[in-house]
Amino acid sequence: MNFLALGLETSCDETAVACVDSNRRILAQSIHSQLDEHAVYGGVVPEIAARAHLSRLRPLIEQTLADAAVGKDSIDMIAATTGPGLIGGVIVGATMAKALALAWNKPFIAVNHLEAHALTARLSDGAAFPYLLLLVSGGHCQLLAVAGIGDYRVYGSTMDDALGEAFDKTARVMGLGYPGGPAIERLARRGDSTRFALPRPLSGRGGCDFSFAGLKTAVRQAVERLPAGAADDQAAADLCASFQAACADILAERCRNAIQRFAAEFGRCERLIIAGGVAANLALRERLRDEAAQYGATLIAPPPALCTDNAAMVAWAGLERFQAGQRDRIDVSPRPRWPLDGDDMRLPREAGGLRV
Repeated sequence: MNFLALGLETSCDETAVACVDSNRRILAQSIHSQLDEHAVYGGVVPEIAARAHLSRLRPLIEQTLADAAVGKDSIDMIAATTGPGLIGGVIVGATMAKALALAWNKPFIAVNHLEAHALTARLSDGAAFPYLLLLVSGGHCQLLAVAGIGDYRVYGSTMDDALGEAFDKTARVMGLGYPGGPAIERLARRGDSTRFALPRPLSGRGGCDFSFAGLKTAVRQAVERLPAGAADDQAAADLCASFQAACADILAERCRNAIQRFAAEFGRCERLIIAGGVAANLALRERLRDEAAQYGATLIAPPPALCTDNAAMVAWAGLERFQAGQRDRIDVSPRPRWPLDGDDMRLPREAGGLRV
């Protein structure tokens, strides 16, 4: 039987709505980017983000349903990011989804934003369990084994900055604007990655944890030695290339350790999935593809539009939970933090409280 989900995503600075069916078809998706609202501040301002979600969400829902040519009667369930994220935005999206669930008499699924990223490759590529996941975004940097719905084993996480945060802060120091990832990747294409000797924190150590603080500091020190106003010259391009190469080396080594651990636990590692906003970086993808191939694993990277925050992945995660028998309470609380390896990630999550 084919099910249809309406998904809402409001965890950060993207207001997104999507209709997705259980046959992995994205019938329609609408996204409003808030880049212009936040660019002047050099980063996301939570209050501005929440207000933008509040004003944009209803029109996007109407537009998405119209684009998908479906009405409320065709929707089988409603999913919304309920954490982790900027709590003001999370509350807006979760509250709207609950209101629709009550008004339309539909099941509500509270989606963990990290789980949505973790399951995206099942939507885009039909990836089978188990697989190794590298989740890299502005707020998260983790390596984990994905053994099934709700069965996540975190191998390592960042000790300081997330990788996307390191990209943004590096771009800010260099005067490249916000968001920093695309700007650095663009400049790096014409840069010499060997010009600046940048550190690879934790290099040579075992385990799967990450650290980017020392790398970020080294970039700032290199910038301070550049001539004034050099953000557009070759030196800046070389620094971007050197920074990106250092990041690729860090990810490759940590993934190497994770692949070996995954193979020891599951027999072999056939698939390395990369998800999250930083997964859109093509240079990082290529490096990880080569690293995975050395261990007989295939790198799966969803299309860039499904790597950044989007509602299709939220709808899909909701469908996965829905088909596994989950129906969430309508009074479930939005949360700013929600670890993937917590006990409440395992099915079911429906005891007590109000249900629809």
